[in-house]
Amino acid sequence: MRVAVVGFVGRLGRALLAALEEAPFTGMRRPIGWDQPELELDTVTAASFGALLDRERPEVVIHTAAWTDVDGNAREPELAMRRNGLAVGEIARACAARGTDLLIISTNEVFDGRRADGRGYAPGDARHPINPYGAAKAAAERLASEAFATSAGRLAIVRTAWLFGPPGNDFPAKIAGAALRVRVAGEPLRVTGDEVGTPTYTPDLADAIVELVGTDSPAPPGSVTIHHLVNGGRVSRADWAREVLRQLGIDVEVVDVPAATWQRASTPPL
Repeated sequence: MRVAVVGFVGRLGRALLAALEEAPFTGMRRPIGWDQPELELDTVTAASFGALLDRERPEVVIHTAAWTDVDGNAREPELAMRRNGLAVGEIARACAARGTDLLIISTNEVFDGRRADGRGYAPGDARHPINPYGAAKAAAERLASEAFATSAGRLAIVRTAWLFGPPGNDFPAKIAGAALRVRVAGEPLRVTGDEVGTPTYTPDLADAIVELVGTDSPAPPGSVTIHHLVNGGRVSRADWAREVLRQLGIDVEVVDVPAATWQRASTPPL
């Protein structure tokens, strides 16, 4: 099977290329990686992406590229919609016109996080984003679904959350750096205690996506399926920080504070 990964230099894209290299269904055909300058989310069109498809002829496209700076998205909502919403619609239209299967990566932030029944969100729950990043991702889901409504190809939407992993500069790395700084100052580390989620290790997510792509019982042509792929369990940001520091052996007190402690451009779902 010929698989192309859009955004292969990102955290998840790198993990996916590595996982696909080991996948039995790719055989001798190495996965294709597309990224800048070959593909630019600000300017991509169905025609320009279609030219890439016609040149390389993948059977499956996995779209991981995104502008993930949620505060940047909130400051420039029109740009966020272009990169994270409309661009996905263009890519989906090109794939749908050729019957090429497409898998797009979405986010927990298509939900508002305000439910109080103790359950996690299911794939069939109604989207209700409360920030521009979530709104753009919700638009991407809708546009891609519309594109595949009459296609011979298949669309899979994978929602995930709180990604961490190589090459670093993720939540654990930032917490470690912050802890070392406050330890020098003799202060505790203040971390949000009322935002709860599921930290997800990108190599694990990549393995799950590869398993989904290579399933022996694929969805029928023209179908749209939604999958929630995360690691197990749930934790607050503060408790995640405590576990990171425990594993690293950094002895710093972590103090829970509400998310409202800091003013942010974006409003995260708690």
